[in-house]
Amino acid sequence: MASQKEFTVLDLIDIDLKEHNSLNLRCIGGRRGLGRVITVPNLNRPGLAVMGFFDSFAYERIQVFGRGEVAAIKNLASENNVDSIGKLFSYQLPCCIFTHNLSPERDFFDAAEKAECPLLQTDLETSEFVIRLTRILANIFAPKKSIHGVLVEVWGLGVLLLGDSGVGKSETALELIERGHRLVADDVVEMHCINGNVLLGEGANKIIGHHMEIRGLGIINITHLFGVRAIRDSKQIQLVVMLEEWDATKNYDRLGSEEKFMEFLGVNIPKLEIPVKPGRNIPIIIEVAAMNERLKKMGYNSSKEFNQNILKWIESNQARSVYYGPEDVI
Repeated sequence: MASQKEFTVLDLIDIDLKEHNSLNLRCIGGRRGLGRVITVPNLNRPGLAVMGFFDSFAYERIQVFGRGEVAAIKNLASENNVDSIGKLFSYQLPCCIFTHNLSPERDFFDAAEKAECPLLQTDLETSEFVIRLTRILANIFAPKKSIHGVLVEVWGLGVLLLGDSGVGKSETALELIERGHRLVADDVVEMHCINGNVLLGEGANKIIGHHMEIRGLGIINITHLFGVRAIRDSKQIQLVVMLEEWDATKNYDRLGSEEKFMEFLGVNIPKLEIPVKPGRNIPIIIEVAAMNERLKKMGYNSSKEFNQNILKWIESNQARSVYYGPEDVI
């Protein structure tokens, strides 16, 4: 597993997020503390701490100040009672974030500057900001692993192509892209385990993530060749396809009744082993495999239905033999 890089407050501000994921954060104070490391993917609303109650105070979390907390700070300032604010910054807080474009009182600001604690501000409402930041931190702190392979989206399903070098993973992905599917990552796929049961895959390098290496052709830019419709930044991995050279001595599954799985970061993903040899159209097989996997998720299993029909046919023949003798059979 890849080592987890330290994530600082400055990284949180600089993280490239757009549209419904944007945090709209800006620093309004305590800039000398922007290098503080965020160690846990949780948030805290420090209303009780502001009022002087510090039992079980989750100081290691990002502190979010909404309208209630700011009103409490103003009330303390009007009463000239700022002892609890001073005590608040005696803890090593990662940062304090004010929502609704709210700003702290001067006493609070001075205490943060003295403690070198970053003060951030966003125009988002508290509830919306908490939802966005919780989702982002869960992704950042999720267990990660990098693997050599190709990740493509086929009929809306994230398909991870694995196999030995030179077996044809990139060429297969290229044919799938030509047929209207989308590339997520080539060569190195970085996995994130979200919520303990969802495996999200993306390119390990954002700059070269949508380039492909085709032997004999070189490096190609999928975005420039096929347009933005042919790429995707990330996708949940829902099927693993293991490409391997055809082995005449190996017994391959011909009915599909044997379900195999591959485990990544504690998540089991359905796995198919597809032998490669001249004359086999691997991209079409993968398309059908993706559609078949979608049917399974909808509750329909072709292999099980086939087995049940065979059993019904055998049972009907056995029942018929009870009532008809050999002389009755035409």
